Amino acid sequence: MTRPSELMRPEVLERSAYAVADATGLIKLDAMENPFPWPGELEAAWLEALRGVELNRYPDPVGRDVTAAIRAAHGLPAEAGCLLGNGSDELIQILITAVQGSGRPVVSPVPTFVMYEVLARAAGVRFVGVPLAPDFDLDVPALLQALEQERPALLFLAFPNNPTGRLYDPGVVAEVVAANPGVTVIDEAYAPFASHSFLPQAGSPPGLMVMRTLSKLGLAGVRLGYLAASADWVDALDRLRLPYNVNALTQRSVLFAFEHGGTLERQARLLREERSRIAAALGSLPAVRRVVPSEANFILFEVAAGRGRAVFESLLDAGILIKDVGRVGGVLADHLRVTVGAPEENDAFLAALAEALRDPA
Repeated sequence: MTRPSELMRPEVLERSAYAVADATGLIKLDAMENPFPWPGELEAAWLEALRGVELNRYPDPVGRDVTAAIRAAHGLPAEAGCLLGNGSDELIQILITAVQGSGRPVVSPVPTFVMYEVLARAAGVRFVGVPLAPDFDLDVPALLQALEQERPALLFLAFPNNPTGRLYDPGVVAEVVAANPGVTVIDEAYAPFASHSFLPQAGSPPGLMVMRTLSKLGLAGVRLGYLAASADWVDALDRLRLPYNVNALTQRSVLFAFEHGGTLERQARLLREERSRIAAALGSLPAVRRVVPSEANFILFEVAAGRGRAVFESLLDAGILIKDVGRVGGVLADHLRVTVGAPEENDAFLAALAEALRDPA
């Protein structure tokens, strides 16, 4: 029998599959999800809206109505094209596949969203990570040097960054975009919680693309992302998009969500307020060594050396699941990332954390 090892590259087989922790019975604060479901009356209206979907028919192959709704709600430049994806992960994969034959690498500051590297390596494209500064801001001289030396096909900039939550200085980002000889993809997955966006500049210059997802806004279950870029780039990338990649139920759900966008914005506003409250509470705990400024819907914080895993497990024992990003070691050692939840979830987290930090074990 032919085995995977005979046909697949060793570097792919050496990697673990993307792991998602089992949150059954736990307060789930590990995955940057909006904790709020549709209010009862809107849930009933959403279910009614789905009645009109013809599941026996293929969906609109390019999502014309969805694209129009995104343009109206998020203010895409009129001259920019828009490509829809099954989450932003598919768009990252399309972008990397598009430049696979160029012989030029993918560059990104690190640590950052892992899928940039995972998908680059899966495609056999060299990935170059440029370490962030000690405060998790961009190391601008190192990044500019990498752009000059590597001449990447793609530069991914998560804005704000994951897992740090940092929003880089927009003026510095503009400088980096101007210096990049390839394409710069600004990943604004956490735009609902951030104070700046490059979406109005998408496609101008032509090498500037802006990518977003609706997952953090409150639609993680529908899996929709979009890429705003110059029309010629969208036309070229569309040739790599799988047919009917955005299903009919997703398209109808997204249209419904934009029809009731005020509800999602109120939820995002509450989460921004809760983010400030959690950050202040974390900063008041003597055993928390650092709270990284965040403009996302999560907060990265550091505990005493060697205590990260123990604090994570203590929280887990208390029924609260956050993310132990420190397991990768290096600059993230003893760092934990907590998603901003509903107020009562955040209260439970803060109480359990205070108890965990008092525990010397």
